[in-house]
Amino acid sequence: MAEPQERDGLSTIAYTLHGNRYLNITSRCTLRCGFCPKFNGSWEVRQYELRLRNEPSVDEIVAAVGSVREFREIVFCGLGEPTRRLDVLLEVARRLRGRGVRIRLNTDGLANLIHGRDVTPDFAGVIDAVSISMNAHKEDIYLRHCRPRHEHAFESMLEFARCVQKHVPEVMMTAIDGLAGVDIEECRRIAEEIGAGFRRRMLDVVG
Repeated sequence: MAEPQERDGLSTIAYTLHGNRYLNITSRCTLRCGFCPKFNGSWEVRQYELRLRNEPSVDEIVAAVGSVREFREIVFCGLGEPTRRLDVLLEVARRLRGRGVRIRLNTDGLANLIHGRDVTPDFAGVIDAVSISMNAHKEDIYLRHCRPRHEHAFESMLEFARCVQKHVPEVMMTAIDGLAGVDIEECRRIAEEIGAGFRRRMLDVVG
C-alpha cells in the first residue's frame, strides 16, 4: 500500500484512513474554525502531518495516491479547503475517476462564494459524493464557531448544498455534536429539508 511521503519539501499529500485514500491538496482555508486542530496548535490528523510547505501539482497528487484498487474511495480532505484549488481538484478527480474509483469531496460548501459563480455543474460526472460541513443550524452560531473570511457564508453554504445535489449523486451534510449552542436535530431537519443526508460528528474526533 502506498504510504504518505515527504519529498521535495512537501508534507503528506495522500494518507490512508478507514480503507480510503485522503488527498491533502492545500493548507488554505475559507474558514477559521475554532475547533480545527490547526487553529489549536496542531496540523496532525491521526499520525499524519498535514501542513503543506508547498501546494502539490496535479501530477504529484496523482502519484501520491498509488494504486486506486487498494481503496474504497478517494477523498479530497485535509486541513485546508480543497475547493480553493478548484481546477486542480477537478483535474485530479477526472484522472482518478477514469481508473474506476469513487471520488468524494469533503468541503465547507463555500466554493460558489469564493469563486463568484455556481461551480457545482463542474462536478457532474467527476465527483460521486460531497460531504458539506454545515456545523450549525443558524447563522450567529455558525459565525461564532466557523469564523468565515467572507460575508454571507452561512446562507452561501446552504445554497451550495441545494445546487450541488443537482449534479452529484450523493450529498451529505454534517454537524459537530458538542459545539456550544449547536442543535444537532435542527441541523438534521435543515439537511433533510434541503434534500441532503445528514451525519452527526463528535467534537475533537478528527479523521
